[in-house]
Amino acid sequence: MLEILKDITLDIWPQEMVAIIGPSGSGKSTLMGLMGGLDSATSGKIYLNGEDITLLGERALTRMRNQKIGFVFQYFNLVPTLNALENVMLPLQYAPNSPRRGHKKRAQELLEMLNLSERMNHNARQLSGGEQQRVAIARALANSPSILLCDEPTGNLDRASTALVTDALFQVRENTGTTVVVVTHNPTLAKRMDRIVELVDGQIVPSPATIAAP
Repeated sequence: MLEILKDITLDIWPQEMVAIIGPSGSGKSTLMGLMGGLDSATSGKIYLNGEDITLLGERALTRMRNQKIGFVFQYFNLVPTLNALENVMLPLQYAPNSPRRGHKKRAQELLEMLNLSERMNHNARQLSGGEQQRVAIARALANSPSILLCDEPTGNLDRASTALVTDALFQVRENTGTTVVVVTHNPTLAKRMDRIVELVDGQIVPSPATIAAP
């Protein structure tokens, strides 16, 4: 069996912003998948808000991902036939006990927070890359997750759009208190985080750029 991650121990604190860096193949995306319950660990435990998610069945994992974790990926994965507002409303439609009458208001609030109030009714195809990624961030926040997991969120963007998306992540923490974890190859983005975790060959290594956790 191929061992991708080796004896990883990592604590991430509430409201912390953490960058995970390392060369390609070092295990960054695997670690992200494990943290989000998308992949299964062959050993060890993974706790989210005190709950060991390795013990959850598939249905419970699906519910946890929908309610407690927001995902943002390099490729925005917006529904191209829907506008920005409709894309953000999608997760709310699958959330239990989410009153339908509040969906539109919630989506509007998130888009306004990310400075997209004038783009709400634009089709996804009409948005720039930076705008699409901010819509994807708003969508990931729709169900008020406790943690936002971002896998290369600026990897497909130019410098100006990267700056806007980076600022948006800080707005998320400031306005919602959400913990933000970012896998990135972008050193500028990584240095703005509270802490940098470096992976090499599946192991966490000391990094001079690391800032101590609270």
